[in-house]
Amino acid sequence: MSLGRSVRALPALLRVGFLDAVAYRAEMLVWVLATTMPLIMLALWSAVARDQPVGGFGQAQFVAYFLATFIVRQLTGAWASWQMNQEIKDGTLAMRLLRPVHPLLGYATENIAALPMRILVSLPMAIIALVSVGTREVTHDPWMWALWPLALVGAWLITLLANLAIGALAFFIESSLKVMDIWLALYFVLSGYLIPVALFPPALRGALDWLPFRYQIGLPVEIMTGAHDRAAALSLVGRQWAYAAVLLFVTAIAWRRGVARFAAYGG
Repeated sequence: MSLGRSVRALPALLRVGFLDAVAYRAEMLVWVLATTMPLIMLALWSAVARDQPVGGFGQAQFVAYFLATFIVRQLTGAWASWQMNQEIKDGTLAMRLLRPVHPLLGYATENIAALPMRILVSLPMAIIALVSVGTREVTHDPWMWALWPLALVGAWLITLLANLAIGALAFFIESSLKVMDIWLALYFVLSGYLIPVALFPPALRGALDWLPFRYQIGLPVEIMTGAHDRAAALSLVGRQWAYAAVLLFVTAIAWRRGVARFAAYGG
C-alpha cells in the first residue's frame, strides 16, 4: 500500500472515526468520566497544602497542575491496545489488512477522530476553572506555549505507540491486556498523573527522566505550568521525541513479525 494512497484516505478515515465517536457517545462520556482522577487528586493535594506548601506546591500550584493534567490527559489518550487484542482474537483484523490503508495508520486516525468529542465533553470546564483560579501559575512565556503543542503531540505519540506495541504482543500470546495493565499502573504512578514528578525524591526523579512515563503526561503539564526554563524544556522535549522514535521502531518490528504469524495461522 502506497503512502500517497494512505494520505488520500485520511479524510475519510477521520470522518468514519468521528461518526463512530458520536455513535458511541455514551461510551465516550464514560471514558471521559473515568479519566477524572486528576480532579480528585486536585482536591486531595489542595487539602494537604491548606496549611503549608508541600515541596514548593501551594494550593494554587496544585490547582493549576492538576487542571493542566486533566487537559493533557484528555488530549493524549489512546485505546488501540484493546482494539487490537479484540480484532486479533476474533479475526476481524483480516478485514483491516484488506483495506488500502495501513492498519496502524487506521488505529491512529480513529484515536485522533475522537478528539472533538472528548474536547466537547471535558475541556470547557477545565479551561474555565484553570483561567479563573490558576492563571498566575501558568506560564506566560510565548516561547513555552509554542513548545507546548510539540510536547503534547510527543506525549500522544508515546501513548499511542505503546498501545500499538503492546497490542501487537497479542499476535504471540493469548492476550496482551495484562501487559497493558502493568504499563498503565506504572504510568499512573510515575508519569505525574497522580503525583507531580517534582515531589518524588531526587534520586527517583532523576530515574524518571530516563523512563517514558513522564513524557506521556508530566512534561506537557510542566511546560504548561512553567516548571522549566527554555533550555531544560527543549532538552526534555528532544528526549521525549527520541522515545517516540524508539517506540515507532519497536512497534514496526512487532507488527511486521506479528502479521506474518497471523497470516501463517490463517488469520
